[in-house]
Amino acid sequence: MEKGLEQVGDVVNSPSHYTKGKIEVIDFIIDQNMNYLTASACKYLCRWEHKHKGDGQIEDLRKARFFIEKQIEELLK
Repeated sequence: MEKGLEQVGDVVNSPSHYTKGKIEVIDFIIDQNMNYLTASACKYLCRWEHKHKGDGQIEDLRKARFFIEKQIEELLK
């Protein structure tokens, strides 16, 4: 594989914001058997500090809040 393609693969499959700590968020989500809404909130909460800078961090926290609020709505039905 060409060097350029390897770099693209790394960005797609294992970006730096996916690999903070000893376990990837997706592995934790699968281990805990989370539903879509909870898993999505978890994903954004775990990555917001590492993925973006500035307004992007606020955007990811808002996304986490959106999924948490949707989960609450589902539980209240």
